[in-house]
Amino acid sequence: MSTTNIHRAHQLEQVEAPGSMLTKTAAKALAVLRYATGFVFLWAFADKLLGLGYSTPSAKAWINGGNPTKGFLASVDTGPLQTFFHTIAGTWYANWGFMLGLLGIGLALTAGIGLRIAAASGTLIMAMMWLAEYPLAQHTTKGAPTGSTNPLTDYHIIYAAVLVVLAAAYAGHTWGLGRLWAKLPFIQRNRWLI
Repeated sequence: MSTTNIHRAHQLEQVEAPGSMLTKTAAKALAVLRYATGFVFLWAFADKLLGLGYSTPSAKAWINGGNPTKGFLASVDTGPLQTFFHTIAGTWYANWGFMLGLLGIGLALTAGIGLRIAAASGTLIMAMMWLAEYPLAQHTTKGAPTGSTNPLTDYHIIYAAVLVVLAAAYAGHTWGLGRLWAKLPFIQRNRWLI
């Protein structure tokens, strides 16, 4: 085997470093997707906290004594976990967990750091919301149509997939603090925090 062929074979065996296979355009597109998705979570947090008048009126804002989880979870009327969701609706731990989750995921995505944790916790929130809306059901327990348009792939699944893709593609390295974050000694010792 010639030296050139050995060199080519060696090149084929090398594995690309994470993120190095993305084109600059793809990396920028993922950064835009990261910011847009982060804004979805931050907006939901801000609207529920301050009552910006979109899904949460000012009178029902968390800072005004409103309850971020009660309305949604108490109205769950389909699926096998109705009783569970009714039980936790409006509890302090559901409210704080939900609101801190929205804020943390939104900040992580916007900053481009901690994307693995954001992907895991965001996927958990989306799975819980999917179970609460339970798109598999065509009718509520009272027999009314649920309005489900797709029993499997709805926006909760899409958001969860986006979070996983952003973390897997190191999307925080472009237009974010991901590269700096990954170089911190504590993060180097705890790679799961990337």
